[in-house]
Amino acid sequence: MAIPQALARHCKRFLLDTRPFQGKYLNHKTLSSFKRLTTSSNDVELTPYRYSIQRGNFAKVSREDIEYFQQILPIPSAVVTDAEELIASNTDWLKAVRGSAPVLLKPENTQQVSKIVQYCNQKNLAIVPQGGKTGLVGGSVPVFDEIILSTSRMNNVIQVDKISGTLVCQPGCILQELEDLLQSDNFILPYDLGARGSCHIGGNISSNAGGIRLLRYGSLHGSVLGLEIVLADGTILDCLSTCRKDNTGYDLKQLFIGSEGTLGIITKVAIALAQKPRARSVALIGCSDFDKVKNVYSSARTDLCEYLSACEFMDSKIMELVEHHLKLINPVQKSSFYVLIEASGSSEQYCKSALLDFLQPLMENKVIEEGIVVDTLAQIDEVWALRERVLEACQRDGYVFKYDVSLPLSVFYNIVNDLRSHLGNQAKNVGGYGHIGDGNIHINVTCDEYNVELEKAIEPYIYEWIAKHKGSVSAEHGMGFIKKKNMKYSKSEAAYNTMKGIKHLMDPKGILNPYKMLPEKYRQT
Repeated sequence: MAIPQALARHCKRFLLDTRPFQGKYLNHKTLSSFKRLTTSSNDVELTPYRYSIQRGNFAKVSREDIEYFQQILPIPSAVVTDAEELIASNTDWLKAVRGSAPVLLKPENTQQVSKIVQYCNQKNLAIVPQGGKTGLVGGSVPVFDEIILSTSRMNNVIQVDKISGTLVCQPGCILQELEDLLQSDNFILPYDLGARGSCHIGGNISSNAGGIRLLRYGSLHGSVLGLEIVLADGTILDCLSTCRKDNTGYDLKQLFIGSEGTLGIITKVAIALAQKPRARSVALIGCSDFDKVKNVYSSARTDLCEYLSACEFMDSKIMELVEHHLKLINPVQKSSFYVLIEASGSSEQYCKSALLDFLQPLMENKVIEEGIVVDTLAQIDEVWALRERVLEACQRDGYVFKYDVSLPLSVFYNIVNDLRSHLGNQAKNVGGYGHIGDGNIHINVTCDEYNVELEKAIEPYIYEWIAKHKGSVSAEHGMGFIKKKNMKYSKSEAAYNTMKGIKHLMDPKGILNPYKMLPEKYRQT
């Protein structure tokens, strides 16, 4: 397609580029390799020592308990007690939380989960539900010696309804594998994550994952149509409807979306699918300041309208880490900020032209310094890799203090500048990136190894800053174990007490994912 002459005059680099980038897509193989590279799990300090927390009044797993689980799960590999095999399941991949679970259970159906949970409730044994273990707040690994209940064997697709556009499956289905399955029917899931090659749909729903498609399709609270859940006493709660409208009483499934396995264990999922766009085009552009980044986003909403499917940004520090540690090629000249805009829709011709027409006035008004537009699948994946592999690059830079927050766009990036000034030379690197399209910024602070003094310098400073500007201390990653003490910065005491009441009502013994999400007291000392 011809490039508008006015745009060509202003920026020769805005081409439908054909150069290879040497990028890699974050898939299951890449993520698994990265986990092996970065996780020396025995070197990670046990959580109770690092965080000075006391064990709850739960029973300890006995030989009798193991024998019972082996009766329920007769396949030998479904009951894991080998200490070496348990190391990885006991440690989160950020190396911030490490438990000492003596057993890992791998049920394959709802009935097995129900029997396990019922038994554990009777015996007062604590349970940690675990999916792909790609979470960033320590929510899916033990804190002490809780039993790990993995959904990895619960990975069957039950139904794809091509007429209504719905999917029913078990919670252990890997996001990328579901996407691959849906390709032939021209559907996609209404959310997407960088960890798609390893994350499980059940864990995504339990943590109310956001990701890069939220701007276009909304949150999982709107996309999830139904759930089947095993409650703390083993009761199977069937809310597995594929109806898009159901106004009969309380919408109970919403309680479990984002509850991080503290109220029940998801065993089946029904979700509305989105139609796969026929065409996609991606622009990666450079801006000299953040006001221009906001200008780009505002113009994209107006000019691209329904074709706008993603709007992401990275600052120069983050791009430097990606280039240095991953050896990926940034096709745009060095800028203070980078914006990734994706347009997708039913018309290939309009998708390209809409993106170029959108960029032209921004170039003329010097909002954009330089950029590149690509529209082949391989090139699109390579451009996205610059954004989606950021966390991997930060991990290679050392220990990462990672913050996932929401802020009004009026002060969106100010927090990074203020944090850099506050920390001075205490941190190795401080960078910001994220989903400007939904007000979610990720702030990464790196150092050579875990540093308690640096952590004290960051917290509570960063949370007080967020509270002052009416933001949220957790935009999409949840509270887990690491963030739970900071709930007071985003929720009122009345909201906290209500949540505690719901937890006590549904899990009186507190066996489901203890030590997670809700602090023991609203105000921690």
